[in-house]
Amino acid sequence: MSTLRQVLYGIALLGALALLIWGQQQRIDVADSHTERAREAAKTAREDADRNLATANTLTATLKQEREAQSALRTQQDLLRQGLAKRERTIKELKLENAELRNWAAQPLPDVARRLRERPAFIGAAAYRDWLSGRGAVPVAGDQPSH
Repeated sequence: MSTLRQVLYGIALLGALALLIWGQQQRIDVADSHTERAREAAKTAREDADRNLATANTLTATLKQEREAQSALRTQQDLLRQGLAKRERTIKELKLENAELRNWAAQPLPDVARRLRERPAFIGAAAYRDWLSGRGAVPVAGDQPSH
């Protein structure tokens, strides 16, 4: 073989080797960029998971508080029902025992008392305030005229 041919083979071999090294470097760069993107995606997913966990914990605590409040309200409601039933029984017993009370309870309410229970339909706080300050308002006890 001639020297020129050997030099050309050497240059071709060096070129192929350089091309192989360059190709490997490109693959490494692509793999590094994929790894970096995967790390960023994992970091974002971890942050989302942490936020979701914090939200879930907050919602769980809120739900627990609401359930406790509902339980307390149910207990209070039961106590109020028991008290009401007791009062109703007492009133029935008093009506059965006392003829004067029974007659008094059978009478209709006076007009003044009935007007206290009658109210027009209100739309908003302003309408209620206007009604209170209008002619339907109940006079103060000291302002009542003497008959």
